[in-house]
Amino acid sequence: MDVITTRGVDPASRSAHWHQAIAHAYFPLDLKFRDPERFTGHLAKWTLGGVSLSRLRSEALAYHRLPRHLRGESDEQLLITIPVCAPVQFSQRGRDVTCAPGGYIIECGHEPYEFSYGERSDLWVMKVDAAALRGRIRAPERFYGMQFNGSEGVSGLFVAMLNQIPSQIGSMSDEARDAVGQQLVDLLALSIRADERTLTSGQSSVRGAHLSRVETFVRANLHRRDLDPELIARRCGISVRYLHEIFRDTNQTLGQWVRDLRLEAAREDLSAAGAQASIAEICFARGFGDLAHFTRLFKNRFGKAPGEYRKSLQAD
Repeated sequence: MDVITTRGVDPASRSAHWHQAIAHAYFPLDLKFRDPERFTGHLAKWTLGGVSLSRLRSEALAYHRLPRHLRGESDEQLLITIPVCAPVQFSQRGRDVTCAPGGYIIECGHEPYEFSYGERSDLWVMKVDAAALRGRIRAPERFYGMQFNGSEGVSGLFVAMLNQIPSQIGSMSDEARDAVGQQLVDLLALSIRADERTLTSGQSSVRGAHLSRVETFVRANLHRRDLDPELIARRCGISVRYLHEIFRDTNQTLGQWVRDLRLEAAREDLSAAGAQASIAEICFARGFGDLAHFTRLFKNRFGKAPGEYRKSLQAD
């Protein structure tokens, strides 16, 4: 666990100290303090494989992610913020929301935004690669800047799991932490999918229901090399023509989407702590029929060949 606090910091230096703390935990932001020299804050951070979880407590504050902060950044990161004791305000993509305790919001770090709270606040913040969520939800950018219920069903389970991590993480191995991080992303994806807006955003509810069924089938069968439009359509009870039609309003064709899901699944396999499978085994387990072709696709998508990617993780 990493802990950053203003305790013991000279009042005149607290503003700069907290700017550095926030940039280290999340990414660079401009901060506006109500009273910089009287400001107090405490941030605890845990790492769970590719996911970071933090508990942030501080006085009233406003955070601004500006275009100049985005220059030179290539990785798209998301923050999932869950207020514990006071509402927060958030603006992104023309959406303005007030999120009270019992809810959560999705913030995209790859675009400008404003985030603030007018009284002392206590927040859970989960940071995750957008690619990890995109591998579980079609076009997650539809939900950036939106508020979700975090108090019941699978959403309640997601928030409850966050609360349990600080007391349990100390006894976990690296492999267990990695698995828990992936489970958190899985629960987040399930929570978003359970929201009725996931089915109805930009399409009819009937069409959305068909697309949801297609997504569920494809994600469960990425290992199959015969995962083609004919098989998907037949197993989902629709025609091949309609299958392609329901993807018309998305940013990808069916084939591109399945390929990207396979690549993201392979990336997670390579990232898993303690993973023993060879690159070839991962390639074929994720439905690719040719190792050289898989290597080219992986490098085009993630900037490194699979072997280079695995070595870079081991070096970290």
